[in-house]
Amino acid sequence: MVNGRLIFVVNACAGFVVKGALTGGRAALTPASRRLKSPAMAIREIIILPDKQLRLVSKPIAKVTAEVRRLADGMLETMYAAPGIGLAAIQVAQPLRLITMDLAKRDEDGESKPRPRVFINPEILSSSEETSVYEEGCLSIPEYYEEVERPAQVRLRFTDLDGKVHEEDAEGLFATCIQHEIDHLNGVLFVDYLSKLKRDRVLKKFAKAAKRAAE
Repeated sequence: MVNGRLIFVVNACAGFVVKGALTGGRAALTPASRRLKSPAMAIREIIILPDKQLRLVSKPIAKVTAEVRRLADGMLETMYAAPGIGLAAIQVAQPLRLITMDLAKRDEDGESKPRPRVFINPEILSSSEETSVYEEGCLSIPEYYEEVERPAQVRLRFTDLDGKVHEEDAEGLFATCIQHEIDHLNGVLFVDYLSKLKRDRVLKKFAKAAKRAAE
């Protein structure tokens, strides 16, 4: 999620303001611009459409190692710097089932206290029949936003950085964000939910941009 919109960064998507569900209203999401107070990690390059790596199906992480923790730290730094509220490992060219996220809201002073979360091998156990619609975007598809309909609530299972397995219910923005990011792990982009006409337009736009950049 990017620039005040729902960019999953998941960015992924990454901070944003999203249009509310079909039930109405707007939801404000804090741009996650404040860095963690840990030593600076290497900020990684976020790959952009039409990079074919975005279509890879990421591999499960067999064990939480020091290398996995370093990757998570680097992803959080990258996500905050973007800025975004969610990021999948494949977006930094690492085809592993790892997601970082921070959905912290701003306080009265307009500041936010970082609340980073890491999801290893996340999976959706169940989804509600009720749906909601948010305007989504993606750090790997910059400056493009469209409304996407998804289940309003999901049941999630994941492993944390201590190797412990958790199950958790997600709704609202959390539900949308985690679904968006898990899609990334399966090689699915939010534009895949759009009409063929809209999808073809955005794919063509980014293909042309990549061609111009390579010239």
